[in-house]
Amino acid sequence: MTASERAAAAVALPPPAPVVSVKPVVLEAPGRGEDLQVRVSAPVTGSGLPIVVLSHGFGSSLDGYGPLADFWAGHGFVVVQPTHLDSRTVGLPPHDPRTPRLWRFRVEDMKRVLDGLDLLEAAVPGLGGRLDRSRIAAAGHSFGGQTAGNLLGLRVLDPVSGRAEDLSDPRIGAGVLLATAGKGGADLTPFAAEHFPFMNPDFAEMTAPALVVAGDEDDSPLSVRGPEWLTDPYFLSPGPKSLLTLFGAEHSLGGIAGYEVQETTDENPERVALIQRVTWAYLRHALGIDDAGWTAARQALADGADPMGRLESK
Repeated sequence: MTASERAAAAVALPPPAPVVSVKPVVLEAPGRGEDLQVRVSAPVTGSGLPIVVLSHGFGSSLDGYGPLADFWAGHGFVVVQPTHLDSRTVGLPPHDPRTPRLWRFRVEDMKRVLDGLDLLEAAVPGLGGRLDRSRIAAAGHSFGGQTAGNLLGLRVLDPVSGRAEDLSDPRIGAGVLLATAGKGGADLTPFAAEHFPFMNPDFAEMTAPALVVAGDEDDSPLSVRGPEWLTDPYFLSPGPKSLLTLFGAEHSLGGIAGYEVQETTDENPERVALIQRVTWAYLRHALGIDDAGWTAARQALADGADPMGRLESK
């Protein structure tokens, strides 16, 4: 048995609960141009359920990331997935006046979800009174990782206002940042610098606890630095952070973006299973629920000798 298999086995899981999922739940969004559509997934059993707000990558929607959303919901979390304005399902024209601030609308979407928990809870049959609103995490993949990072303290120099505001939210206790962009400036390709002027994150104030997940073959066309660029959220941020480096993983990290999705270039069910369990264990640890699974995962993946990956913390 490899270390990654031992890590997966060591993260003891309860049997998955049946999951109820409701979509779209619509939240009014004045000034956004489109009301916010949200999907809520929850186990049909259990109480005191912690919450994960999951931000999709560029172009995806509330229908994406089933391998993560279904797993987390089946194992005790309420997972809330907003559809951001950059989603292909919205069909925003390239020259829409909102385009330069898509990154900011995304953060506002996440905050609107937090503000609308009463409505979201009421929309799911049987969910009333079962949320633990003191335990909320933000998670995101790719562009969604930056969005989740903003709630943890990451700052972006807004290309419209010229300001780098603190958009962190005290309701968020921890984060999971999957395949998330590193710093901007000279690290960007000319294409990225021209088309994504908001891609200039400052991690110096991202103090909240977070797990960063990066593939060591995720050679992004947006950066000249290669795969190590995706580890910046770990190395350049203060506070308690952990880094799961996945060997051989590209941007889809084995297939987390959805079941059989076309953009998965490195399909690997074993890798996805490892991510499911390690992120689940981390969320339970970081939100103060239980440390056993996280301790087991860290011990199994600490030395980097396993062909699947390495887990380190600071």
